[in-house]
Amino acid sequence: MAGLVYFSSASGNTARFVARLGLPALRIPVRTDATMPTPVEPYVLICPSYADGMGRGAVVKQVIAFLNDSARRALIRGVIAGGNRNFGDHFASAGKVIAAKCNIPLLYRFELAGTETDIAHVRAGLEKFWREYA
Repeated sequence: MAGLVYFSSASGNTARFVARLGLPALRIPVRTDATMPTPVEPYVLICPSYADGMGRGAVVKQVIAFLNDSARRALIRGVIAGGNRNFGDHFASAGKVIAAKCNIPLLYRFELAGTETDIAHVRAGLEKFWREYA
């Protein structure tokens, strides 16, 4: 199975989600001046969504900076997005934006740190995705 790359803010919701998956993952740093990870194999990106009431700003600057590097962007194969259902139509909107901009599938959406059901669905879905992708 290929890897995961994720961003998690100081709240740690996405980091907890990724830790519960128990799969190898590289973390995009919170600090904008920190060194970005360099994936060497195809990966799925997992990131939270941050948007105003109009949906602007859904993708955090660190994820944008990570994906602005063409070598890193070339290896992305899918995106999984976190969010808060309180944002209605803008729930997990970073996933929709990244999927459209990078021409990749939005594989799954989860709320906050996810549930055990989310973890089970993502594990099974990633296994199937990488099997079919290979």
